[in-house]
Amino acid sequence: MSEIFGKALQRIETPIPGLVLFELPVHGDSRGWFKENWQREKMVALGLEDFGPVQNNISFNDAVGTTRGIHAEPWDKWVSVATGRIFGAWVDLREGPTFGAVFTTEIDPSRAIFVPRGVGNSYQTLEPDTAYAYLVNDHWSPDAEYAFLNLADETVAVEWPIPLSEVEISDKDRAHPRLADVTPIPPRKILVLGAAGQLGLALRKQLGEAPHIEYATRADLDVTSPSLDEARRWRDYGLIINAAAFTAVDLAETPDGREAAWSANATAVAAISRIADRYGVTLVHVSSDYVFDGTQDDAYSESAPLRPLGVYGQTKAAGDLAASTAARHYIVRTSWVIGDGSNFVRTMHSLARRGIDPRVVGDQVGRLTFTSDLAEAIVHLYRSKAAYGIYNVTGTGEPASWAQVAKDVFRLAGREPERVAAVSTEDYFSSAPGPVADRPRNSVLDLSKIVASGFTPRPFSESLAAYIDHLERNAE
Repeated sequence: MSEIFGKALQRIETPIPGLVLFELPVHGDSRGWFKENWQREKMVALGLEDFGPVQNNISFNDAVGTTRGIHAEPWDKWVSVATGRIFGAWVDLREGPTFGAVFTTEIDPSRAIFVPRGVGNSYQTLEPDTAYAYLVNDHWSPDAEYAFLNLADETVAVEWPIPLSEVEISDKDRAHPRLADVTPIPPRKILVLGAAGQLGLALRKQLGEAPHIEYATRADLDVTSPSLDEARRWRDYGLIINAAAFTAVDLAETPDGREAAWSANATAVAAISRIADRYGVTLVHVSSDYVFDGTQDDAYSESAPLRPLGVYGQTKAAGDLAASTAARHYIVRTSWVIGDGSNFVRTMHSLARRGIDPRVVGDQVGRLTFTSDLAEAIVHLYRSKAAYGIYNVTGTGEPASWAQVAKDVFRLAGREPERVAAVSTEDYFSSAPGPVADRPRNSVLDLSKIVASGFTPRPFSESLAAYIDHLERNAE
């Protein structure tokens, strides 16, 4: 045992994505030895995902040559040896370009390996009385999707230290299919809520159509239902993008609107967050500049105090707090969203073409956010495994008022920008027939954090020009 003492904790990559070998420090003397078999803080610091184990199993093998596998399960696994020594073989049985990739090595008490969901694992005992432990982050279920591979598959060609003809193998393991007949394990599912909205449509374009991606409207899934926990097999999901919201800012100031806004923007988010946290699902929640009061002189950072002015902003702020309770969360704050469907730019373009001279608010300042940028940023955060937390996402460039944006729309449409009259917020809403919500005068968000993560949104002026060009070509 002395040969394994004194190693430094080390992470070692393998040819299979996500399959990571670790050297473990083992401390011992003539009395025996001690090791930290799993130490969350240290492992996470080395880049291992905080995979949230819920069960600890031990497998004991009394005879040399006992061989188990190759099994791929729909959960992550941390495997380490307590006594003895094993030869391990891992085969990627997930959908994708590395399907069939193989990695083999020996593991003794000074080594452990993280086996991601869908990677087949098999172990051959090399010493008598060998015991190895494994932490898993889900419980066995007969409804889960598993994949099995024949130990002797010639296309995988594992070089077993002890020939399979000489070892103990179960009849079940002998009967598993060859690689060509294995059904790959699909990725964990992605659920997009608010699929019919502007952002939902952009996310569909960004993510595409695949069996593991689900786009849901409220008619498809009511997230306010008390039976939400049973609405889906949530352990099969890896990502929930909440692009659904109640966005009628002025209607939220009415009794009926207030109830609807709190239900969609806060209560529903709390329910989704509980599910995401329980099943280790990553949650992306889309928030708003309305969580701020707009009185700050400079751009709002992600850590700025929440000071919403009206009911809509209050519900979005509450939703942010609810979303942050999920261990794996991204809260994406944005402003002035423009995409497919009814929006401010489309309205101004229609007025320009019809010869109508609009009065537009000139004392609210911000940046437009095009849904293509927003969808791309969301996918970037998830796929790049950026640090969880809050991120501001809008278009880049010099902030402008709504009136200036309207003037730009007129100019890009070949109409006179001077036809747009800039008015104050008070003047614009002075004749409104119902309640009017207070709006932040400064909606500019600091983008340094999303840029530092490796994603830089496009200048909104360029996106605006392309959007107007699209509208012009489709209007002809």
